[in-house]
Amino acid sequence: ALKYNVVAAQLTRGKNERRIAAALSNVANTLSRFAMDLCLYKSQNFGFISFPDELTTGSSIMPHKKNPDVFELIRGKCNKIQALQTEMLLITNNLPSGYHRDFQLIKENVIASFIELNDILEIFNYSIKKIIVKDIDLNDEKYQYLFTVDNINNLVVDGASFREAYKTIGEQVENGTYVPDTSKHHTHIGSIHNLGLEQIRNKFPDGTNKC
Repeated sequence: ALKYNVVAAQLTRGKNERRIAAALSNVANTLSRFAMDLCLYKSQNFGFISFPDELTTGSSIMPHKKNPDVFELIRGKCNKIQALQTEMLLITNNLPSGYHRDFQLIKENVIASFIELNDILEIFNYSIKKIIVKDIDLNDEKYQYLFTVDNINNLVVDGASFREAYKTIGEQVENGTYVPDTSKHHTHIGSIHNLGLEQIRNKFPDGTNKC
């Protein structure tokens, strides 16, 4: 809307830029967390995914290592973009009404962040399609505690209270007698066997897996 006098116009300086920085930060936060998950789940302690060689670089000393540099750099760049909002807040926080040359300092990094985030989105969109999802054997011993809730639920269905069932399974885990129940096939939405991926896909504008 029209600003009817100079005071009203000057009081908006820095505020729009801070709102823009917040929007950029929200996108960067999602991408940063996504990149962190990818780096974590690629590590040998998880091994859920892998990347083709062109998305990794070798270690300077360990010949077997494949570093997820693309996603590490995305994570770092996105974290840098998230700092923009704080930078603007500190530059404009204690300025009195009117125009001050301090405001020119917030322009450069806003424009640079748009360019940076656009590049990140392009690289991310290219890279995410090349991730290799591995098959995981849930019968592996290290995954056995994923099923403790199923064991608790079995006892509850048989008549035990949740508190009693929780304590029983907890004691089994502690004394080494716990045996996971891997027989369940869950059907409720959001469960391990019904992730709702089709419903999520339909939330995109054209009903596909593309934004």
